[in-house]
Amino acid sequence: MHPGIHAKSNPDKAAYIMAATGKVVTYRELDDESNRAANLFRSLGLRPGDGIALFAENHPRYHQVLWAAQRSGLYYTAISSRLTAEEAAYIVNDSGAKVFITTHAMADVASQMDAANMIPGRIERYMMDGAVVNYESWEDAVGSQPTTPIADETEGAAMLYSSGTTGKPKGVKHRLTQQPLGAPNPLGMLLAGLYQASPEMIYLSPAPLQFTMAVHRIGGTVIVMEHFDAEQSLALIEKYRATHTQMVPTMFIRMLKLPEPTRRKYNHSSLKVVIHASAPCPIAIKEQMIEWWGPKIYEYYAGTEGNGFCAIDSGEWLLHKGSVGKPLVGKVHIVDDDGAELPSGEAGRFFSKAAAHSSITTIPRKRKARATTRDGGRSAISAISIATAIST
Repeated sequence: MHPGIHAKSNPDKAAYIMAATGKVVTYRELDDESNRAANLFRSLGLRPGDGIALFAENHPRYHQVLWAAQRSGLYYTAISSRLTAEEAAYIVNDSGAKVFITTHAMADVASQMDAANMIPGRIERYMMDGAVVNYESWEDAVGSQPTTPIADETEGAAMLYSSGTTGKPKGVKHRLTQQPLGAPNPLGMLLAGLYQASPEMIYLSPAPLQFTMAVHRIGGTVIVMEHFDAEQSLALIEKYRATHTQMVPTMFIRMLKLPEPTRRKYNHSSLKVVIHASAPCPIAIKEQMIEWWGPKIYEYYAGTEGNGFCAIDSGEWLLHKGSVGKPLVGKVHIVDDDGAELPSGEAGRFFSKAAAHSSITTIPRKRKARATTRDGGRSAISAISIATAIST
């Protein structure tokens, strides 16, 4: 599935709503605008396997750009709007992007990149909401393109980057499937299989827009928060009758710090699934969230490289507090520094052995290598020790 299918069957349904302004973008609009951008990419000579980079805040056109790349068979790299000029330029260059798209809100940083020649002149540059010197207007460029699909639609892929806590950020580049647009997508199947996703879902996105394209494949509606605010999140859950959301533990902590009358002010009964990941959640915090919202809290633990995936629901977690669940993808090994297996309960490094491993990480000096491997094809999800072995 993909937005074009929903644009035909339910064109006026909201694909996403910008929380701060209430701006609604329908599936028809998402399909039309992503088609325009896909046609622009082809007019610039981009072909399947090429890449673009998007440096933007949570912007109304964000999904239009990413879906244009997805339906064009391109790699797309979304760059955090909090990075400096040097940090953003590193990712643009390392990713091999042929097109760089940003917004006027990022103009100061983008101009620094340009003034210092941090990115090559061969890279096409576009800016939304008004262009500065050496950037073309994104709106003018896509406005001249047709809304018809390109002739050779094929599935693209995100090229994600690590946080760079152990050095330069490392990009993960999965091999393209070469499948036609709309082919079964693992993330969409995950949402449907584990998290009760359906076309009726209302997904509140207070975090990076990781799951939102999977929601669009299913035909649900995304509520996009421009930035996280604890009370606003509660208000939006009530206002839009949100059924799903994904948060990180810091967000839980901020909400729990709200005064009790504020927390009780908002109705959260519409929620069916609250997913969390990205960082360890203190046991006491998760206990309080389950007590407040009920057994709707789901956790997963996975690697950007796609080499392992563990998941746990509230019921299992209450029996094994601190666990991240059982492996659904890959076989888990907890090992010491010499690679020897450790018994349950011992601290060690987390390795996963998957049936197939297709991701590639880029590292400084443009050397390329697979994710760190050990004997038997095991690959590390994390380079640092974790507190405990996974409970099963």
